[in-house]
Parts: sequence; structure tokens; C-alpha cells
Amino acid sequence: MPRQTITLSDPNHAWLQARVESGEFKTQTEAVNDALRRAREIENGVEEIRAKLIRAEQRGFTDMTPDQILKESKEELRKNGDL
Repeated sequence: MPRQTITLSDPNHAWLQARVESGEFKTQTEAVNDALRRAREIENGVEEIRAKLIRAEQRGFTDMTPDQILKESKEELRKNGDL
């Protein structure tokens, strides 16, 4: 696994140390890796939303009612296993 040296601000260092001392993480490395993993998850979610918005804009306006849109959205979520 690659090694990296970083410099943290005092508040970030204190937060990191508190997470380790509380037992939430065994090491500061574990806490940093978890924070980076969560940041990637958020970024991926934002990119997914952005892609959906672009597709929606490209489709243009719809004649569907709000209930039809909701039904279609739920069906898509079920199909993807998200609902």
C-alpha cells in the first residue's frame, strides 16, 4: 500500500485524534481512509445526479402527470434494486 505524508490543520488533527481515542477508529490512517472513501461516495452520487439532470434536460418537456412521473421513477428504482 502506498505511503503518504500529509500536514493537517490543528482542528483536523484534533478531530482525527478524538476519533481514534474514542475507539471509532484504530488508527489515524484508518480514519483518513474512511473520510476519503466517504468523499468518493459523495462525489459519485453528485456525478450520478448530474448525469440524470443532463439526460432529463436532453429529453425536454413531458406530457406526463406528476403521478405518472412518480410511478415511473419508482419502477426504475425497483428495477435497479434501490427501492
